[in-house]
Amino acid sequence: MNAPEERGAVVVTGTSTGIGAATAVQLAKQGFHVFAGVRRLQDGEALQAQTQNGLTPIQIDITDQESIAAAAKTVAAAVGKRGLAGLVNNAGIVKPAPVEFQPIADFREQLEVNLVAPVAVTQAFLPLIRLCTGRIVNVGSIGGRLVLPVHGAYSASKFGMEALSDALRLELRQWQIHVSLVDPGATDTAIFGKTLAELDGLKRRLGKRGYELYSAQIDAIRKTVVKTAADAGPPLEIAQAVSHALTSDKPKARYLAGHGAKAAAALARTLNDHVKDAAVAKEVGLPEPE
Repeated sequence: MNAPEERGAVVVTGTSTGIGAATAVQLAKQGFHVFAGVRRLQDGEALQAQTQNGLTPIQIDITDQESIAAAAKTVAAAVGKRGLAGLVNNAGIVKPAPVEFQPIADFREQLEVNLVAPVAVTQAFLPLIRLCTGRIVNVGSIGGRLVLPVHGAYSASKFGMEALSDALRLELRQWQIHVSLVDPGATDTAIFGKTLAELDGLKRRLGKRGYELYSAQIDAIRKTVVKTAADAGPPLEIAQAVSHALTSDKPKARYLAGHGAKAAAALARTLNDHVKDAAVAKEVGLPEPE
């Protein structure tokens, strides 16, 4: 195994739990020096306990420009002219709600965290990536290819990540800076519990009329989330895809990883919209058209 720092330095956002934590630990074990982005330093200390060395927590709020700039300054001081071998944009949230009644503040927060923030983080760290022709890995979602009801805002952010990754891949091709997108399927992380909590709060957030209209759909999606969580695969599968994107001589533009990712992508790619809608509605258990 390579000694820590032999592969260079990488920044990974959203490493407190789940995919981000698994990725940070995996990369550190593979010889990268990982700057693990966390909002609370105690989360970073827990990560350090899983690695003998090669991992440095950095406190960063990806929705705060000053916090991003401070983190970039800290990393720049540490790596100097060696630059960054990679940036992994992983942090994300889910704000489920029917589009008709979703509070606009929630919709904006969804896009801000999952789409706008990765742009801001990428802009801040690209000068360091240029120094050693590093790579960028964006963590999307199978929800960026196949939309579920009550997840419109989430899928909008992840469809946007698809476009962002395509744009960066083309724009940075001139300097041989590879950009990859990893689309996870169902992965065993805290996001399921957070999604259920958000769904349970919709009765209050949607108002009486909104909840009455969409309660059957919300119940169906809640059951789907519970079932999907039970079938979810380990975060390590996603971490391994990220690792391949950062280390392979021929990194892929897109990776499908985790439980059900390939099947869902095939469904999105091969069926026309009417057939696809019918298939999703049946799988989820949506109410029949009135």
